[in-house]
Amino acid sequence: MPVLHRVFRPFLLAALLLSGTSACATPATTPAPLPWRDARQLVLVLTDGWDATQGTMQRFEWKDAQWRAAGEASPIAVGRNGAAWGLGLHPAQADGPRKQEGDGRAPAGVFTLGEAFGYAAKGSTALPYRAMQATSYCIDVPDSPLYNRIVDTREVGEAAAKGSTEPMRLDLHNDGDPRYREGLVIGHNANATPRGGSCIFAHLWRTPGEATAGCTAMAAETMDALFDWLQPAERPVFVLLPRTEYTRLARDWQLPETAR
Repeated sequence: MPVLHRVFRPFLLAALLLSGTSACATPATTPAPLPWRDARQLVLVLTDGWDATQGTMQRFEWKDAQWRAAGEASPIAVGRNGAAWGLGLHPAQADGPRKQEGDGRAPAGVFTLGEAFGYAAKGSTALPYRAMQATSYCIDVPDSPLYNRIVDTREVGEAAAKGSTEPMRLDLHNDGDPRYREGLVIGHNANATPRGGSCIFAHLWRTPGEATAGCTAMAAETMDALFDWLQPAERPVFVLLPRTEYTRLARDWQLPETAR
């Protein structure tokens, strides 16, 4: 070893130790940006646990570099068996139930909000709106190539909806049922993973507090407020979590601190 190296090497090692740096240390990695980092509207649903069937929903807006409430919390109902981790924008979680087709659980996590829909020819909302027809179905048959899509059998054929339990004009198929009179598509399982869960909506409840097959149900005035408030340009997201998971994840996921 050259003389200069023998002299300066101890000083180099000492400097590294004093600075807390190892000569072989790997540079710290920067956390990946959140997929919903551009969202400026957030719909937050909280429940009291994985098996709870009711909870609250509150709207938030991103202002002055923080989430601010855009209204009071309102009561909602979720799946008849509670909630389970769904397939959305959030990273996979190690603990907790996983959403599956027909499990009666609402998907938990962070999701995009898709189009609005309803019985009326036009919707009072800035979101893209689809008027449902007697021939409109959401396909919940896992092996169908149209799984987790809303289709019109006049376009895809009646055979495509065979076995589906989700006619979108419930009023016509179920004695005036009002639940889909107004609704929003929640972006769960966008890749249509078979048996990952399908046809997840925010919609009206038939009676206050009535649990769902996996959607989030609410009063008409709560849905009307969503229709009026949501703006596609604000990249809105829908967040559903049990409160314990919310407390654990709120900081890392940059969720509203005021809702804790």
